Amino acid sequence: MTVKQISIFLENKPGQLAQICKTLAEADINIATLSLADTTDFGIVRMIVDDHVRGCEILRNAGFAVSETDVVMVTVPDSPGGMAALTEKLDRAGADIEYSYAYALGQGEKAILVFRFKDNDKAIAALKQD
Repeated sequence: MTVKQISIFLENKPGQLAQICKTLAEADINIATLSLADTTDFGIVRMIVDDHVRGCEILRNAGFAVSETDVVMVTVPDSPGGMAALTEKLDRAGADIEYSYAYALGQGEKAILVFRFKDNDKAIAALKQD
């Protein structure tokens, strides 16, 4: 399934993530998952929220540099090999993964993998094949 991800570019200094989380919480926007990557000078927070349109608007109004990206969410068993089978299928199809992050719904139940592919449609087609 394709969903919208919010990416926030921010200066690499203390308190930035807390400010993003507080801004969204005050607007009653729930963060389902997030990933934080950093370099020496800046960071990128990637997140899935329950209302990406309002989330983007609120964060922009708070002064953050925000963009939206289409990502693919895939559910797999939360067990050894769950991600391996999926990534092998993607590899066989030549689906180029730009980045990924994940979260579990409960130990031993299901995990959600979030992918950004070079070609989302190609990856989705590969995932639908048996």
